[in-house]
Amino acid sequence: MHEMNSDWVLSFQSHNQDFAIRQFCAAARMIDQEQQQQHSQNSIGELYTYTSTPDHSASSQEEQEFVDSFFNIDSYDKDPLDQQVNLDVEEFGDFTSMILNEYSYKNLSVLTDEEPRYTVLEACSSSDDLIGAEKPFDAETISHDHVEAEVNQGLQLVHLLLACAEAVGCRDTRLSDSLLTQIWPAVTPFGDSLQRVSYCFALGLQSRLTLLQHRNNAGATLIQDQLAALSRVEKREAYHWLNQITPYMAFGFMAANDAICKASSGKECLHIIDLGMLRIFQWQSLIRTLTAQPDSPPPRLVRITGILEDTHDFMELELGLKSLMDEVAATSSGNIRLEFQVIKEPVSASLFTREKLDVREGEALIVNSVMQLHKYVKESRGSLKTILQAIKKLGPALVIVVEQDANHNGPFFLGRFLESLHYYSAVFDSLEASLPRDSTTRIKIEKCHYAEEIRNIVAYEGSNRIERHERADQWRRQLGRAGFQVVGLKCMSQVRMMLSVYGSDGYTLASEKGCLLLGWKGRPIMFASAWEVHNVASS
Repeated sequence: MHEMNSDWVLSFQSHNQDFAIRQFCAAARMIDQEQQQQHSQNSIGELYTYTSTPDHSASSQEEQEFVDSFFNIDSYDKDPLDQQVNLDVEEFGDFTSMILNEYSYKNLSVLTDEEPRYTVLEACSSSDDLIGAEKPFDAETISHDHVEAEVNQGLQLVHLLLACAEAVGCRDTRLSDSLLTQIWPAVTPFGDSLQRVSYCFALGLQSRLTLLQHRNNAGATLIQDQLAALSRVEKREAYHWLNQITPYMAFGFMAANDAICKASSGKECLHIIDLGMLRIFQWQSLIRTLTAQPDSPPPRLVRITGILEDTHDFMELELGLKSLMDEVAATSSGNIRLEFQVIKEPVSASLFTREKLDVREGEALIVNSVMQLHKYVKESRGSLKTILQAIKKLGPALVIVVEQDANHNGPFFLGRFLESLHYYSAVFDSLEASLPRDSTTRIKIEKCHYAEEIRNIVAYEGSNRIERHERADQWRRQLGRAGFQVVGLKCMSQVRMMLSVYGSDGYTLASEKGCLLLGWKGRPIMFASAWEVHNVASS
C-alpha cells in the first residue's frame, strides 16, 4: 500500500510541475518576442537591459494554444520496455550541511517597500501565501482543495521565478533581491523535483545578480567561484553516478560506438579523434564491442587521440588509459593493438591538421564529439563553423555528434531562461522517478553536475557561457552548411534494450531524419547523430 501511495504522489507532482511551467510559457515567450523587436542582436554577449514593461493582453485561450503548439510533449511515441532491473545504488555520505553552507542565502537583502512593476507579477501572492499553512486531510482520500492548493503553489513558484528572471534581465537589482527573498523559502535541494530544479535556477539568478552588482569589479568572477566552489573529486563522482543512474550518457556512447564499429568494418587501422576526452567509459565499451563482432574481424590497430583542454585531470586519465590498454592486451589475444595519445591544447580550427593529429594514410578516421561541440557555438557562430570546416578538410570517414536536444542558446535572456527551466524540469523529473528524495547520490548529481550547467546558462554571457545547447534541427543546419550529410543510425533495438535496464518506462526513444532522440515522457533530452563528408558528385 505504501508503494502505491508513493507512486501516485510522484505522478501527481510531475503533473503539477509540468502544468505549472506550461501555464506561464506563453506569457514569458511574448515578453521575449517584444524584447526581440526592441533590441538588435548586435548587443549579444552583454548583460541585457530591457526598459519596457510588457503588456500581456492575449486571451487565456490564445495563450494555451500557443503553449500547446510550442511545447508538444506528445511528439514522440513511447516504446514498450518489457524488462526492469533494479539498479544497485551506492550511497555517499551526508552532503546536507555542505550544500547549505555553499549555497547560503542568509545575506540576501530584504526589500519590502518595492512595489511590483511588471505585469507578470499581477497574480503573485506573498511569500507567506506561497508557502501556505499545513492543512489536515483525510488519509484515505486527498481533497480537491488540497490538490488545488498544491497546483497553486507550483504555479506561484514558477510565476516568481519568471518574474525574477525578468527583473534580473532588466537589471532591476532591488526588485530582483525582493523576489529572491520570496523564492528561497519555497525551494529546497531536498524537496520534490520542482522545488529542487527551482532551487538550482534561483542559484543561477542569484549568481547573475551578483555579477550585475559587481560588473565593474575585476573580482566578480572570483566572487562567483566562491559562491559555488566544487572540488574536481565531487564533479567526477557526480559524473560517474550520472552514468550509473540515468541512460543519457550511455545512450550517446552506445549510438556513437555502433556507428564507429560499422564505419571501421574491413579496415586495418581505426583512428579516433576524441574531442574533450576526460573519461574512458566509451572506449572500454568500444573495444569490447569490436572484439565481440562475429561478422567481421576487428581492426588490427585502434588509435585514439584525445584532445584535452583541462589538464588538471590528466594524471587520472593517464592511469585509466593504461588500465584499459592492459585489459586489451590481456583479453584480445593479440587481435587488437591499442594506442593512445593525448594532445593538451584548446580545440580550435588550427588544431585539425594531419600533422598535429598524426593522421596516416589508409586509416579510417573518426571524429568523436560527445557533449563537446556545443562549447564552441558562439554568438557570431564563427568559431563552430571554422572548426567544422577544418574537420572536413581531414576527410574523416565519420563525425559523431551527441548533444543535448535543447534550445539554451537564444540571444535573449528571458527566453533562454524559460527554455532551460522547461528542459531541466524534465531531467529532474526523471531523477525523481529513479532515486528517493533523501538519496545523497541524487543530491550529488543535481548539485555537482546539473546545478553547474544551469548556473552557467543562467548567470553568464559572452565567452564565460559555454553551455550553449541547441536543438537537433539547428545542428543539422550547421553540419549541412559545413559540408556534411547525415548517416542514419540503426541501433534502435540495442538502445531500447539498454533503456530497459534503467527500470523506468518514462524514457522515450525515436528516430528522426537519421538521428536518434532520447526523451523523458516525450520531452527531448538528448540526440545522437553520425555524419560523413557530403560527396556532391555522387549525389
